[in-house]
Amino acid sequence: MNDTTSPTARPEGSAPQSWWAALHVYGEAASLRMLCLGFSAGLPLLLVLGTLSFRLREAGIDRATIGFLSWVGLAYGFKWVWSPLVDRLPLPWLTRCLGRRRSWLLLAQCGVMAGLVGMAVLDPQQALEPVVWCALAVAFSSATQDIALDAFRIESVSNDRQAALAASYQTGYRLAMIWSGAGVLWIAARVAQSDATYVHAAWQSAYLVMAASMCVGVVTVLASREPAPVALPQPRNAREWLRDTLVAPFAEFITRYRWQAALILALIAVYRISDVVMGIMANPFYVDMGYTKDEVAAVTKIFGVVMTLLGAFIGGVLSMRLGVMRILMLGAVLSSLTNLLFSWLATRGHDLTALVWVISADNLASGIASAAFVAYLSGLTNINYSATQYALFSSMMLLAPKWLAGFSGVFVDAHGYATFFNCTALLGAPVLVLVALASRVAPKRGA
Repeated sequence: MNDTTSPTARPEGSAPQSWWAALHVYGEAASLRMLCLGFSAGLPLLLVLGTLSFRLREAGIDRATIGFLSWVGLAYGFKWVWSPLVDRLPLPWLTRCLGRRRSWLLLAQCGVMAGLVGMAVLDPQQALEPVVWCALAVAFSSATQDIALDAFRIESVSNDRQAALAASYQTGYRLAMIWSGAGVLWIAARVAQSDATYVHAAWQSAYLVMAASMCVGVVTVLASREPAPVALPQPRNAREWLRDTLVAPFAEFITRYRWQAALILALIAVYRISDVVMGIMANPFYVDMGYTKDEVAAVTKIFGVVMTLLGAFIGGVLSMRLGVMRILMLGAVLSSLTNLLFSWLATRGHDLTALVWVISADNLASGIASAAFVAYLSGLTNINYSATQYALFSSMMLLAPKWLAGFSGVFVDAHGYATFFNCTALLGAPVLVLVALASRVAPKRGA
């Protein structure tokens, strides 16, 4: 892979690829592997955040508690803390057999499966705290999987293929979200045979099926080849190892961009803030508006994710044709505007047609923004520190939004859903300024 850190899939000013060349890359083996691994990465997210909030609300847990429990997702925001270990530390026996990236992927996937089994067995109506601990274990293992997978993806292909791999990753990720969103609700509804009451056995069956579904990622890891190992400097002592592992990845990025690093990190920290803060209250909103499990599954978890896939596909192709920064700005604008549609939806009551239109627009915008943003983050990394630097970027993307989202239930209780959605749209205004400023930062090669 080229040691380049351009934040665009195609250098600005260079000749664009043909449409056929841009589309053909999706059929390459690396893209298909990333499709399956993206499924493994996307499966746990809703099960500890979105779907879990639906389950807890149906179990009678109040909105404020659900909002605070979303802080389980902060595990994703702090994954940069242990990312240097995933980047450099070998695992006994596993690393020797599978390689550095695949060994960590397999370990993390097993951790996710174990945590999901715990969430299946435990009943939040009887004891909420053990469910939260299991959810935290799933989030921690899932974040660890993300660290290793991002490095695996970045090291697998050249820089001009990163936007396509990002789109393939997003496709697999969103397919998993259909299964972990609509699939869970569909299974729970079939077992419970009623939407009127909370039935623990129904959710238990659904979560056990989700745990088994992680086998898609396990099989893909075992069947994949380890990326060509990057030659790393050999430390002479423990002090040098700590410096190279914990300090060097962050210092290299700061040294490379100097004061502009602050601008880039600020953009990363707030780019998805509108969607993340709004998303925590989405499922409680559907429950309170009277939508059934089947309706939520069909509209928001299946149809909505299909629209996100379409958006990711469009975002990946446009990023290669037009450059990532232009599509990054488009995604930021659309993400803020579509939150206003939820404010309108809150005035409609139980209106299934209105829900379809709102979900269509919101998820299409989310897909475009996500594909461009993943490509942007991938281009910022130095291949010598790919896992650690990408973990830093993707952690910062979630840290502030997840913390703020914890208060979303309290805000909704005080001001209502419509005001809440309007405020989340306003949160996107500073993002537009930061994207405009960051587009002027010239891409710089890694050391």
